[in-house]
Amino acid sequence: MKEGKVKFFNETKGFGFIKDKESENEYFVHASGLIDSIKDDDDVTFELVEGRKGLNAVNVRLLK
Repeated sequence: MKEGKVKFFNETKGFGFIKDKESENEYFVHASGLIDSIKDDDDVTFELVEGRKGLNAVNVRLLK
């Protein structure tokens, strides 16, 4: 599991980006990859899977 911070998430459109705490890379996240509801600046854990346009964040959970 990686840790990161939600850079932004648009609930209406159902997607956003998460910034990895270690690498500073940003990853696309789609609403279908969420376990918990997220909003801007939330600390989260996530996994990465290969998507059509690169790595996507999935199994996104709020960091407790």
